[in-house]
Amino acid sequence: MKKKISITCFPNNNFQMNVQIIRFAFTLFFVAFSFIGCGQTAVNENSTNKLQESWEQSLKGSFSEQVELTFDSLEIEEFFKIYPQIDKVKIDVGTFYRTRAYAYAWFENGLPIEQAGNLYNRIINLEEEGIYQTIPYRKELDSLFYAVDKYQKKPNILLELMLTAQYFAFSKLSWDGMDKAVSESLKWHLPRKKVNYEYYLDSLLKYKDLDAKEPVYRQYALLKDYLKKYKALEQLNNWNTIQTSGTLIQGDTSNIVTDVKKRFYLLGDYKGDTTAVFDEELYQAVESFQKRNGLSIDGKIGPETIRTLNIPLKSRIRQIIVNMERNRWLPISTYQDVLAVNIPDFKLHVFHADTLLWNCNVVVGQTSHPTTLFYGEVKYVVFRPYWNIPESIVRNEILPHIRKKPNYISTHDMEITGYRNGLPIVRQKPGANNSLGLVKFLFPNSYNTYLHDTPAKSLFGETSRAFSHGCIRVEQPVKLANFLLRNDASWTAEKINSAMKSGNQKYVTLKDKVPVFIAYFTAFVGQDKKLNFRKDIYDLDERLADMILDDSGKAKD
Repeated sequence: MKKKISITCFPNNNFQMNVQIIRFAFTLFFVAFSFIGCGQTAVNENSTNKLQESWEQSLKGSFSEQVELTFDSLEIEEFFKIYPQIDKVKIDVGTFYRTRAYAYAWFENGLPIEQAGNLYNRIINLEEEGIYQTIPYRKELDSLFYAVDKYQKKPNILLELMLTAQYFAFSKLSWDGMDKAVSESLKWHLPRKKVNYEYYLDSLLKYKDLDAKEPVYRQYALLKDYLKKYKALEQLNNWNTIQTSGTLIQGDTSNIVTDVKKRFYLLGDYKGDTTAVFDEELYQAVESFQKRNGLSIDGKIGPETIRTLNIPLKSRIRQIIVNMERNRWLPISTYQDVLAVNIPDFKLHVFHADTLLWNCNVVVGQTSHPTTLFYGEVKYVVFRPYWNIPESIVRNEILPHIRKKPNYISTHDMEITGYRNGLPIVRQKPGANNSLGLVKFLFPNSYNTYLHDTPAKSLFGETSRAFSHGCIRVEQPVKLANFLLRNDASWTAEKINSAMKSGNQKYVTLKDKVPVFIAYFTAFVGQDKKLNFRKDIYDLDERLADMILDDSGKAKD
């Protein structure tokens, strides 16, 4: 029988002792996880799962509904005079208590309720949220917390207000992330969500047994779980570099195979033996690892696979933290239809009512011509489009060709329609050789970016697909056109196919515009619940990591 670990919730008559029990049990979770080695099973797996669930429930449950015990509104003014470094949330705190008629939120019968301890633990363990900032008045919060007298009859107003103030400070960090100026500086031009923090706290305190969903994109919680796992792996301190030369294939025997099996076991890709034989189970593990790391999937242990296996855990932890921060920025609304492009993954994802319908490969901007990260709304489907060639391409690419070959324009199905800024205005005619292919999808924006077909189909077979001048080439344009026009009875599959193969340029206005997010995530959890990593092709991760962490991986002051 597996040994179970139970945690008693904070009863009012033993509050301090149970705070310590929670701390011990949470530490025990990591200790238990850390000692899961090759060929071993965690003896308390069910218990640690329950512990994690308990931790995730930390702001849920039955809160105080008492309204008789109140305080004077002037206490709020006095509190922020004592603790001025947290006065950024003063307005939030004042608004919250006005809606409660200044009734205590965290106390009953003079003692803190269970949720006060849950909130306290979330606040003192900010690093588990991927947040590396020092909260103001941490020592003072500890002192107030441990000064609670189980025999006292009157609640501590300083602890009451400190918990509420820290809730708002914690929520802004955990749910909203770094200032908008930071995301803008990293060329993240997608809309940032707006959170009514007072509403969430008031809702939590108002209703019994509320299944509170925190206002962060669902990927955030999944990455948070993997952050815990990778930190536990880092504590093992056995991430030695795997040395190899050449490529190993199924059937080979080598000590390197044993090292790879052990590494895959720790990462969750492999559950077999640790012999030196490259067997079928290891072959499948290699393919799984290659897939979730965006590598060429060939089932071989080659230089690229070994290099990826040797990436330090510290680097992976930084990568997870950076992408948790990006997930804080995303809106959390549910859309009827939505398109999402993840640049480092080179994928277009098509959703309906928050359910993934399908995805396909895309080609994105080169590092010298990066695709802009922004939000738009697809308004038009354009069949047999002209390509109005940007001035920069005319200047840097078309004119040099014209100088070498005067007939370059005609031989490439182009035409000059005028002159502007000392340059010819060049467009490419519709047809099979048009660089935009047979259809494009327009969402008006100032970046001159759109989705489109392409005649260069072979590029979709490449592992890394950053080849364009900034626009996004779609591997399955016909499928996308059918999806966008599926609610328009006048556009059948046959008519769409005909419009792409013959005739002149034709604009079709969608009845309902479809949102499209062009985003940048180098760590994410797939539908199979596996953690994926991708290369930071635009070198944006380290800049954000440097804003969050110092070189030692610790919080910046």
